[in-house]
Amino acid sequence: MEISLACYQSLSLDKIQNSFRFPSSIHEVFRTKPLFSDYCFRFNRRKCGNPCDKIKCFSLEQGLQPRRPKPKPSRNTDSDLKETEETHVKRPSVGICSQIEKLAFCNRYREALELFEILELEGGFDVGLSTYDALVSACIGLGSVRAVKRVFSYMISNGFEPDQYMSNRVLLMHVKCGMMIDARSLFDEMPERNLVSWNTIIAGLVDVGDYFEAFRLFLLMWEEFSDCGSRTIATMIRASAGLELISVGRQLHSAAVKFGVGEDIFVSCALIDMYSKCGSIEDAQWAFDEMPEKTTVGWNSIIAGYALHGYSEEALSMFYEMRDSGVKMDHFTFSMIIRISSRLASVEYAKQVHAGLIRHGFGLDIVANTALVDFYSKWGRVEDAKHVFDRMPCKNTISWNALIAGYGNHGWGAEAVELFEQMLREKMRPNHVTFLAVLSACSHSRLYERGWEIFQSMSRDHKIKPRAMHYACMIELLGQEGLLDEAFALIRGAPFKPTANMWAALLTASRVNVNLELGKYAAEKLYGMEPEKLSNYVVLLNIYHQSGKLKEAAGVLQTLRRKGLRMLPVCSWIEVNKQSHVFLSGDKSHVQTNEIYEKVDSLVHEISKHGYVPKEKTLLPDVDEQEQRILLYHSEKLAVAFGLINSMKGSPLQIVQNHRICNDCHNAIKLIALVTRREIVVRDASRFHHFKDGSCSCGDYW
Repeated sequence: MEISLACYQSLSLDKIQNSFRFPSSIHEVFRTKPLFSDYCFRFNRRKCGNPCDKIKCFSLEQGLQPRRPKPKPSRNTDSDLKETEETHVKRPSVGICSQIEKLAFCNRYREALELFEILELEGGFDVGLSTYDALVSACIGLGSVRAVKRVFSYMISNGFEPDQYMSNRVLLMHVKCGMMIDARSLFDEMPERNLVSWNTIIAGLVDVGDYFEAFRLFLLMWEEFSDCGSRTIATMIRASAGLELISVGRQLHSAAVKFGVGEDIFVSCALIDMYSKCGSIEDAQWAFDEMPEKTTVGWNSIIAGYALHGYSEEALSMFYEMRDSGVKMDHFTFSMIIRISSRLASVEYAKQVHAGLIRHGFGLDIVANTALVDFYSKWGRVEDAKHVFDRMPCKNTISWNALIAGYGNHGWGAEAVELFEQMLREKMRPNHVTFLAVLSACSHSRLYERGWEIFQSMSRDHKIKPRAMHYACMIELLGQEGLLDEAFALIRGAPFKPTANMWAALLTASRVNVNLELGKYAAEKLYGMEPEKLSNYVVLLNIYHQSGKLKEAAGVLQTLRRKGLRMLPVCSWIEVNKQSHVFLSGDKSHVQTNEIYEKVDSLVHEISKHGYVPKEKTLLPDVDEQEQRILLYHSEKLAVAFGLINSMKGSPLQIVQNHRICNDCHNAIKLIALVTRREIVVRDASRFHHFKDGSCSCGDYW
């Protein structure tokens, strides 16, 4: 729906205006005290001898002084000194300045700033606008706050008089380096602001997530100029996406069309992103279709939009269209497709993307390779993940976290701890995700003592406060050791209110250790926090069943029916010969149904010789009662049988489930792996299970 230009000029943003008291006029705003008055880059509106005499730098107030040479003894008389101060003759610095400009032009920013240090130490050099411009580029290129303070301090001490262009550049330098408080003060004190000035500060506010203030300044800018360019509209569309206000985004879309920039590349990409984030993928597709020239960013935006809403197959289809269109793909494209392949549980897709990544020259890209490490780790290809990780020339914390988490999920706890220690040796700084990954690895592998050492080192050695998820890992670790009293004490001693994850960990520990009273207490806590979450009721139901409390179990079932909570049917799938095959429990729709059921019967007969006896009725999350009646033909057994029939002898099988594997199937698959001499990997809703030679990597705790 379009709006008139007059309506747009008084843009009605109800939610924004409710949060701010808009001034009646722009003059009222500038009569008030600047928002950040402690940092003032003052430009006197009246032309005087040296406008920078009144410059006041926040960094100087904080004690950061420009370095000056030590005073040297001189034979000059007082009159000579006065004459020198009055003339203030500056030494030429053509050679140094020229070198700084060349280094900055070649993107050798660190060397440019090292050369700038000569100017700082010697002082008194005549530095021109082009050199300051190069230094600003160096600061932006490095994103160094310290460099910004050095350069800005030198400008002040050297009496530099910035024109409109350099004022905007200095403002941009502060914005790009994240110094928004200082940038806002500079902006407020500028004697003249053009559209570049406004766009710079507004874009900075949007980048840091201060969307309301960005809209407030946008409206002030509109009142002053009654004009804006495509970049401004694109920025404000991003702000409306951040606020998830699709109505505001539609008004901006209408304005873009009226100003004739509706087909601008930046505006189109911003619209696709906005509509996607606001939940209207149809409008996002329409905005994409209307692009006269579909760029890499445009394709990436629409693919990300589909992926955001869970339309993984549609996103993959758009990727193939992008490839066939001949548009150049970048590392963000490949990173997204790797994550989409992870959702689709398709190793084959990921291999194709991995090959394309190398073919397009992104084989060493840190973002894409980190996504590959994460994918291979999640889908049972730990060796492939390690191979990609070892070949990365540069690794960040996220890269290390991905492989540590992969090791942990597969039960390689010792390897995860060793990788964590290697990370510390290489001076990489761990974050809270790192500790979550390594503590989870300790939990999955029952590394009790090592887990406690790492948990205690978080605040002691790394100044990271443990969060609820870290506590949940430790509760699970204590539960594995049967230390339920200690686990309960850890919950009660937490420095914050216990979360649902913490109580869920205690509930699971109570189920495994068959502690009825503690399990009931934990379940009651969970009911208050997550009254509609099915798994909480089912775990307590299992505890009652195991304890022989049939009356209490019936009460839980009645509660489920009263709340309308229904257990969903279980689904398992396996990929064979580049094709996924999906099975439900008792499923007879597959073309090989007869052969699959015969194989299951044969396997059950074989493993019975090794002590297999079907378990009694037991319910786990998302498992319905119908499945209990067809215990021998659970979806995971059907998937295993199909995989054994249609794969090469001795090759590993990988199965994915949408629930936690039940006790009966867990015991059965352990013995199937033994009698068939196959490695069988099952990824359930909880973790990975590596079945080999009659045992599982989880140690029978999940």
